[in-house]
Amino acid sequence: MNTFKLRKDQIQRLLPLKGLIMDVDGVLTDGRIIINDQGEESKHFHVRDGHGLKLLKRSGFQLALLTGRQSRVVEHRALELGIETIFQKVHDKIAVYQQIKSIFSLEDEEICYVGDDLVDIPVLKKVGFAATVADGIRELDDFIHWRSQYPGGGGAIRELCELILRTQGSWNRLTRRYFG
Repeated sequence: MNTFKLRKDQIQRLLPLKGLIMDVDGVLTDGRIIINDQGEESKHFHVRDGHGLKLLKRSGFQLALLTGRQSRVVEHRALELGIETIFQKVHDKIAVYQQIKSIFSLEDEEICYVGDDLVDIPVLKKVGFAATVADGIRELDDFIHWRSQYPGGGGAIRELCELILRTQGSWNRLTRRYFG
């Protein structure tokens, strides 16, 4: 994951970033929703995505989740990761994006958004860096600046976090302790 081939315009868009907003299903998860006989829901999250988000947060990034579904599983995962800004059961993502932007006191060019489906297009069109996962729908290609080589729930968010941190020059400082 440490070799990124970026265009100059991508680098220019990554440098001012201070906030990351993510869809959940299909981005932080593989998009599958498992419901057992008791009606309890579960989702698959990738541990490396979580570690990438923690590194990004340590660098000073503000993180938010913005999802169309409501799930206690999402609340639990956000709590584990220290993500305090969570909006669920959202039908108008652009309106809530404006709220998050205000909460974070950031401008569009300082925000990265990761989505995977049609409902994400309005936000992808606004942000400074628009991204999707490898298995995000192809209709997003006209609206994104970068597509991960990994699928949703399979390391895509970790790849993005590393991309941001390396481009901004924070990766080595944040990971030094692991190398001794």
